Amino acid sequence: MNLLVTGGAGFIGSNFIRHILNKYPGYKIINLDKLTYRGNLDNLRDIENDPRYGFVKGDVCDKKVVDQLVSKRPDAIIHMAAETHVDRSIMDSKIFIETDIIGTQTLLEAVKKYSISRYIQISTDEVYGSIDQGSFTEESHIQPNNPYSSAKAGADLVVRAYHQTYDLPILITRSSNNFGPYQYPETIIPLFATNLLEDKKIPVYGDGQQVRDWLYVLDNCEGIDRVLHYGQIGEVYNIGGSNERTNLEITNIILEHLNKDENSIEYVDDRLGHDRRYSIDSSKLQNLGWQPKYNFEDAMFNTIQWYRENGSWWKHLKSGEYLKYYKKQYSNR
Repeated sequence: MNLLVTGGAGFIGSNFIRHILNKYPGYKIINLDKLTYRGNLDNLRDIENDPRYGFVKGDVCDKKVVDQLVSKRPDAIIHMAAETHVDRSIMDSKIFIETDIIGTQTLLEAVKKYSISRYIQISTDEVYGSIDQGSFTEESHIQPNNPYSSAKAGADLVVRAYHQTYDLPILITRSSNNFGPYQYPETIIPLFATNLLEDKKIPVYGDGQQVRDWLYVLDNCEGIDRVLHYGQIGEVYNIGGSNERTNLEITNIILEHLNKDENSIEYVDDRLGHDRRYSIDSSKLQNLGWQPKYNFEDAMFNTIQWYRENGSWWKHLKSGEYLKYYKKQYSNR
């Protein structure tokens, strides 16, 4: 099988590419990535010379680049490329609308033009909004509460419309909060772990009682893999870890693993439009034979250890030096 993966130099994308190549020796992957601040080819150094893997620097909003790649008729497209961080979307939402919605529509036009047989939209549980009790199912209304989740919800609706209008063979996955190696250090787990390793304070929003369902990234990759091979066209599949924790609980786990105490916490004003609780029901995907494999506590320990042991990967990201490096190295690719 030949796959086109967009955003494959990011956190989930790089883990997914490695997962597929390790599991399916006969598969080939082309990775289309713009290499924004979250796109990092260091995430894929171990496979960059694998003859089954190829990289193309480009923007999913660029019709020419997208057309050239999709015209080769990959067996499936897994669309992960997106602007993703809530805080950044609050500061400037324009790029989120452009990349997440216009980029998705550009890909869908190419899927329609070249009759691609399978298109998977990688989305997020944040499109459902916040829930006080119970869990969202795939039939729940989407009610996003910040510019990032609104852009992702808009993309999901465009994908649905192309299926309904043009009968495109689409599927959508919506996962809960991912964690694991190669996650850019601005989200809570890698940010807090790396700050503590640098003897810096860790900023906790508000009272720290916001609840998230945590999913180890390799379990998400396995879920996407399951949808790719067995999902029913036109359907949405939630991928959750069933590990609901408050932000303060996550903070305390990281503090304990790194032998720090609550004096390292700095409570800051809560985020604008901060959703209180996310929770999704993954039984639909479980009916396809998927189950999370990784124990939460073990996965957290291994993740924190990975950041402890891979300072060379994240220190230059936090310093900003990598921006100059990639602009110089890959501007002509």
